[in-house]
Amino acid sequence: MKRDRETIAKNRKATHEYEILDTYEAGIELKGTEVRSLRENHCQMTDCFALIRGGEAWLHNVHIAPYSHGNIANVDPDRKRKLLLHKRQIRLMHEAVKEKGMALVPLEMYFDENGRVKVRLAVARGKKLYDKRAAQAAKDSKREIERALKERSR
Repeated sequence: MKRDRETIAKNRKATHEYEILDTYEAGIELKGTEVRSLRENHCQMTDCFALIRGGEAWLHNVHIAPYSHGNIANVDPDRKRKLLLHKRQIRLMHEAVKEKGMALVPLEMYFDENGRVKVRLAVARGKKLYDKRAAQAAKDSKREIERALKERSR
């Protein structure tokens, strides 16, 4: 029996702070009891980011809390974790990030259909303050239109 994608954690700030240009799916190298901790939804992706160093992609500032029933097998919750990608994908991301203002931002962490932990990475450009204001204004106007249509249909 296959199940659908089960979201563990989302980086909600990412879509507000960045303009998403391209997305990739990456595996993540976990140790010990980290998967069990993720099954309990103990993950925070608030200020996380990804870097490419030495031809490898690394995930920084993701906090996976220690497993509640773990003992000495628990690892450092804030350690950097290796992302599993094809060399070609890493090369493409590295070329994109070389450009000024570009960043690798993790958007969400989830279990795929086979129960493996995956991270959705985005190549993104940082938004300026006026871009954020314009996006918020568009969101507000859309909400007002939907509210007016709902009132009208009653």
